[in-house]
Amino acid sequence: MESGEGGASSSAPAGDQDPLPPPQAPPPPQQQLSRYESQKRRDWNTFLQYLRNHKPPLTLARCSGAHVIEFLKYLDQFGKTKVHEAGCDFFGQPNPPASCACPLRQAWGSLDALIGRLRAAYEENGGRQESNPFAARAVRIYLREVRESQAKARGIPHEKKKRKRTSAAAAAAATTAPAAGESSSSAPPPPASSSSPAPDPPCGGSSSPVS
Repeated sequence: MESGEGGASSSAPAGDQDPLPPPQAPPPPQQQLSRYESQKRRDWNTFLQYLRNHKPPLTLARCSGAHVIEFLKYLDQFGKTKVHEAGCDFFGQPNPPASCACPLRQAWGSLDALIGRLRAAYEENGGRQESNPFAARAVRIYLREVRESQAKARGIPHEKKKRKRTSAAAAAAATTAPAAGESSSSAPPPPASSSSPAPDPPCGGSSSPVS
């Protein structure tokens, strides 16, 4: 009988002898980066890769505003914005009726947002603010030239909005001025700051390579 019971126990399914361990709790989810932070990290890695591939290779400590401008020009090959040349029939037209052979470039707004992210990433990675190549005067001048040239090529009046705001501010100031013949004891007009236009919001960003 004992041998029979032993045989019965040895023929039992393995699951009865070795129960599965209880399931472990999944690890807590990692905090996801915001879209801005993720884009900033990708842009920073792209720039570091560009320095490594530079001929001759460059270190971050030797990087200057001129190298940043070279990087922005390098990104033009990945651009998706049509910028008409001066000899093109569609030069100055915001909505050309047909395609042309003019090159694609990075849009000014995308480059401006890219430089803002790289300027912040440089200081977050140990760079000094006073030596930040992305804040160099040459880079600001280059971005301004790109904005003006693209505005002319595509017929985009960047200054139109600013002129409208200036005119509206002048009209608002005129309505608050005292009428002719009023006593000097009349209530003064409100401060000019209350009628001045609000500052333009900062430009946004896009994915890298930017377009």
